[in-house]
Amino acid sequence: MRKGLAIVLMGTVLAALWIGMAVAGEKKIIRISNGVNDVHPAVLGGKKFKEVVEAKLGSKYEIQVYANAQLGDDVRATESVRAGQLEMVVPSTSPLTGLNKDLMVFDLPFLFPNSIVANKVLQGPIGVRLLDSMSSKGLKALAYWENGFRQLSNSVREVKSPADVKGLKIRTMENPMHLAAWRALGANPTPMPFSEVFTAMQQKTIDGQENPVVVIYLQKFNEVQKYVTLTGHIYTPFLLLMNQKLWDGMPADDQKVFMEGAVAGREYILQLNREMTDTQIKKLREAGMTITELTPQQLKAFQDAVQPVYTQFEERIGKKLVDEIRAEVKKYAN
Repeated sequence: MRKGLAIVLMGTVLAALWIGMAVAGEKKIIRISNGVNDVHPAVLGGKKFKEVVEAKLGSKYEIQVYANAQLGDDVRATESVRAGQLEMVVPSTSPLTGLNKDLMVFDLPFLFPNSIVANKVLQGPIGVRLLDSMSSKGLKALAYWENGFRQLSNSVREVKSPADVKGLKIRTMENPMHLAAWRALGANPTPMPFSEVFTAMQQKTIDGQENPVVVIYLQKFNEVQKYVTLTGHIYTPFLLLMNQKLWDGMPADDQKVFMEGAVAGREYILQLNREMTDTQIKKLREAGMTITELTPQQLKAFQDAVQPVYTQFEERIGKKLVDEIRAEVKKYAN
């Protein structure tokens, strides 16, 4: 009896060990959620990240890249990552300001003069500090990825001045600074989920929206919009985020490879965004859209009109942070 029991126990132990080894040998699935189109640079950057990580750690990890908010919009997917129900997400910073108010600084209108300056600031000490601040929210921020400069489109008239914006119903994100900026320009800002925007423009519920050129083109907004003005009013970064506990539990060598993938994805997206934006502006023109490029004087009129937004929000963001980042912008712009 004892011998039989010993054999059974030994078999159980061996089975448990075998199961443990099998589990240990399984690849860890890392899902990356994106809210954008499957050919958007952010999704393609995710595939570059996958390529880099799996080239070195393919026996341990399988990276799965999801587009079109299949795993939830930016806010919901980010909460899923915080809760450990999802591994990674690439949200825009704007919807996350309720989670981390420091991110509001990126919503200041006309903060960055161009993407070169923006990326120098983001990769500098202030940018890194803001990345690190996400850890207290249960999120490891690996890198900034580029969303790009937001531009205005509408179906009513060509916009060359703030006076042309007056009365237009413009879809914005549910973001207090975006709303305040468009009110300062005389528009009627209308918060709305991104998934509803095309239909709302088609049905004339709203007159227009604001997003980077890549989004305008890939979402085929030219089918329901006539005019685009290259205002470049807000530069929005993406954040490549991972569950903090998942990150903390990874070996240091694996973390290093994941960071390499994050940087490779960032550089790939920067290149793609520039190439695609130039090409797509031409294609939107060919599709019949009127593309308006503002002169320096016209651009200044927009910048002057939104200055009250700085006064309204600098205390809420933190005047010290606003002053620091504006000083960095000035340093790199010169």
